[in-house]
Amino acid sequence: MQPDYSSRAARIMARIHELAAISEDADGVTRTFGTPAFLQGRALVQSWCEAAGLATRLDGIGNLRARLVSANPRAKTFVLASHIDTVVNAGKFDGPLGVLMGLDLLETLRERQAALPFHVELIAFSDEEGVRFHTTYLGSKVVAGSFDHGWLTRADAGGITLARALEMMEADAARIADDAIPADDWLGYFEMHIEQGPVLWERQLPVALVTAIAGQMRVELTFTGMAGHAGTVPMDMRQDALCAAAEFILIAEQFALTHGRGLVATVGKLALSHAASNVIPGEVVCSLDLRSPDAGQLADAYAALKEYTEALAAQRNVALGWNLVQETAPAACDAGLNETLAEAIADAGHEVVALVSGAGHDAVPISAVAPVTMMFIRCYKGISHNPLENVEIADLAAAIEVADRFLARLAVDVARQQAEATAGLRG
Repeated sequence: MQPDYSSRAARIMARIHELAAISEDADGVTRTFGTPAFLQGRALVQSWCEAAGLATRLDGIGNLRARLVSANPRAKTFVLASHIDTVVNAGKFDGPLGVLMGLDLLETLRERQAALPFHVELIAFSDEEGVRFHTTYLGSKVVAGSFDHGWLTRADAGGITLARALEMMEADAARIADDAIPADDWLGYFEMHIEQGPVLWERQLPVALVTAIAGQMRVELTFTGMAGHAGTVPMDMRQDALCAAAEFILIAEQFALTHGRGLVATVGKLALSHAASNVIPGEVVCSLDLRSPDAGQLADAYAALKEYTEALAAQRNVALGWNLVQETAPAACDAGLNETLAEAIADAGHEVVALVSGAGHDAVPISAVAPVTMMFIRCYKGISHNPLENVEIADLAAAIEVADRFLARLAVDVARQQAEATAGLRG
């Protein structure tokens, strides 16, 4: 009997829309980690997992974890995961699509009563975006065993610490160390995600293979000059913090354009203290987001831009505060898992397109402890972090078929390896 991928896609899509209706505001989708909307959304996903007959639990950082257990006593764990938190005014698909596709895969495996040679754990990570505490990958770092307990003292804009937020969520931070999957228990990790870029949309292809994830460096810059009257301070005597910031922004843009090879630089935040139309700006705080799949290029770009900016500040007679607030190394996907995923894409009749992800994903911290692979799914014009995010049913159905084939191939490979290991012990 031919699998009905279209009906499965429709079920996933219905859940996407139902989850998206849970939001902190009415304009887009906003479910910031730990908020009532986040907790309500997580409870909805948990109810679907429980209705599917999966054993579910909430861990110490608030991740939702559902498990399909293998009958094999020597089985390792294969993780399907993405996140259910969002940025402010987000779209419906960034994160939740991967979680709900993973749930569909587990539901289908249970319906088929498939005998898997490995455990499958579905994880809806609690905080990938890092909006509230400016610490991305909180959920996945717990699972990877790389959570920094110093983060518990970080406070949000309202002064609430992460530790207090977890208490308010009724999450037990004392369990965090025990919530990591031991290194020896990992079989691998598979994340399904919208592309967040235009390549698949332009090429009219439903899916792509991810080969690597770009590293990131995020900086907070403070330019401090001297506020003054807009009408009385001569132009050549000003210490204008905003002009310094504006020149920095253009330098960062030109640097990335010139050096290329996947390097991108973005200034996404700009804040003026005591702004007024008739006052020379005395202090400006802005952000810098640098990304590259090449660790050497990323480090060189960071050093060069810091040097250029220090020279700029000195020339303009303003003080510069340069604070590196986050650093994430590039991550490579596993060659073996990627080969299996590429075969599944080809088996489903699609061209195998390999892409590097410029966006960060939970696969990054997991890659330090386990083999990871990722599949991108075509999204409308590559738009993401925007209410216009959209995925077509036909593309979603194609992605489900690829994921089905991938898990089936993986199961065959693992069963063969286990049989060969058993035969070796007997010999």
